Amino acid sequence: MRFACTGARPEPFAAGPSLLFDLRVDDDSGRRVHSIALRTQFRIEPRQRPYAPEEQARLVDLFGEPARWGETLNPLQLATVATMVPGFTGSTTVPLLVPLTYDLDIAATKYLHGLDGGDVPLLLLFSGTVFTGAPDRVQVGLVPWHEEATFRLPVAVWRAAMDAHFPDAGWVRLRRDTLEALRAYRSARVLPTWDDTVEHLLKEAP
Repeated sequence: MRFACTGARPEPFAAGPSLLFDLRVDDDSGRRVHSIALRTQFRIEPRQRPYAPEEQARLVDLFGEPARWGETLNPLQLATVATMVPGFTGSTTVPLLVPLTYDLDIAATKYLHGLDGGDVPLLLLFSGTVFTGAPDRVQVGLVPWHEEATFRLPVAVWRAAMDAHFPDAGWVRLRRDTLEALRAYRSARVLPTWDDTVEHLLKEAP
């Protein structure tokens, strides 16, 4: 049994930003695969691409100074998703829905937000249970742990998924007391938007 990721695209009908990855599953044994209870871990491999100076500056908070990236440019967890692969013989392609977040406190999001373009090197790791056999009996086995797949996700695809829900915008997570203080500041100065509130604060900052 072999796995390959053949494409990715934004999911336009999801409640939040999400990507659909096309996963091809091949089985050359000739047996009938009744189903697969599959778990897929998506891992970002930062060492597998170059970085422009502007990108390096944005990623200092995540990896430290570029001079140390030989030690600090470690893999980042993007997501782990569970999928039921329906029955097939030979090969099939199934969509994997991967929910995303724009929370910049999440390392993977901070990394993706810091990129201008190009591709994001992904490693897909698989585990799960395989149900095979004739119609009158079922055999149960495990997805081999050594099975994995690589995929280069265009940064533009990730950004399109975000722009579908946060066009020309992003968001940051604040404590409730900080948010309440910010709301009071905005209300006292009759500022129409949160953007105006933050811009007003930045102008007042020394």
